[in-house]
Amino acid sequence: MPRYEYRCRSCGDTFELSRPMSESAAPAACPAGHDDTVKLLSTVAVGGTAKAGSPGPAAATGGGGGGCCGGGCCG
Repeated sequence: MPRYEYRCRSCGDTFELSRPMSESAAPAACPAGHDDTVKLLSTVAVGGTAKAGSPGPAAATGGGGGGCCGGGCCG
């Protein structure tokens, strides 16, 4: 079940709740009992490590002049 982060506007406390996605926008009371809360935007962090000698992203190849058809029709 996803976890959502909320902030209480009354006391400033930040807290998390596990709830179904269908209830993510539903009102949530803070642990202190206040009802004036707002759901915070969450970010997803993707971590990893690069190893020396491992291939990186493929380099883009080809020229092309841009435009609607790669520059072939703009003489």
